[in-house]
Amino acid sequence: MNILIVGAGGFIGSHLCEAILDRHSDWNITAMDISSAKIGHLIGQDRFNFVQSDILKDFDLMEDSVKNCDVVFPLAAIASPLVYVQDPLRIFELDFEANLRIVRLAIKYKKRVIFPSTSEVYGMCNDEEFDEENSSCVTGPICKQRWIYSCSKQMMDRVIYAAGNKYDLHYTLFRPFNWIGPRLDDITNPNNGSSRVVTQFLSNILHGKNLNLVDGGSQVRCFTYISDGIDALIKIVENKNNCADKQIFNIGNPYNELSIKDLAYKIKGLASEYEKLKENASKVEIVVTSSSDYYGKSYQDVNRRVPSIKRAESILGWKPVVNMDDLLTKTMDFYFK
Repeated sequence: MNILIVGAGGFIGSHLCEAILDRHSDWNITAMDISSAKIGHLIGQDRFNFVQSDILKDFDLMEDSVKNCDVVFPLAAIASPLVYVQDPLRIFELDFEANLRIVRLAIKYKKRVIFPSTSEVYGMCNDEEFDEENSSCVTGPICKQRWIYSCSKQMMDRVIYAAGNKYDLHYTLFRPFNWIGPRLDDITNPNNGSSRVVTQFLSNILHGKNLNLVDGGSQVRCFTYISDGIDALIKIVENKNNCADKQIFNIGNPYNELSIKDLAYKIKGLASEYEKLKENASKVEIVVTSSSDYYGKSYQDVNRRVPSIKRAESILGWKPVVNMDDLLTKTMDFYFK
């Protein structure tokens, strides 16, 4: 099997490349990205071909790459709330327009697509658990620009689903719920909003900056360790008995449900166990800030986001196994040991 991973140098892509090379000797990877920083250690290995490319520009190269693969993962995306607010058109250009071109090529050459949707497509849905088949996608007013990410991903979901019906495109949509682990973000960047919440807190402690609870930190999230997520993706690629064909899966860990406030205190406590962090951990404070001050006036948040994983359990035979404490320890060990 020849697998094209677009955005292979990102967080999910780098771990997926490692897992494929480790577990399936008959799978070949074409890894496409603008940077090889997170996958440099894989270059030169058998069955791994890195292609440096800007998917916003290299259209002919992309077409050739899709034409020569069996499965394509269009993983390239920007997943930073600060960028949603400050540069929404950049989100639209990469997360929607660039991925739409890839999907159209997959339709043209009859290739299978495994597309990273997002938990954010559910938006402000009030369901206790978000269900892939029945939960509504609820977003805020147009002036709240943070929703352009959710809408871009949701529109791609709808295009892919429609192409499955009209052109018999073979696809799987997967929706990650707060995947965490090594190589998630660059914690050397000290700017607020430059990382996702776990790595942002780690970066703040590293630089001796207070941990900010946006709007009090009462928002609840479910955190998933990257190895659990990758296990699900491998099962999706394997697609035994076509079980994943034309399916949508939430890939998250509903057992790791935690408020952002509790997360901050947990990380601050764990940080005291690391030589590089313990001095700053004793000094930094956990403070409350408003979302408008932290992100800007066009930000809006979700109070609670919990996945139903019944479909992934029953269809894929997948279930997450890494608990919250282990998730944080494994991640912090990578950055600070």
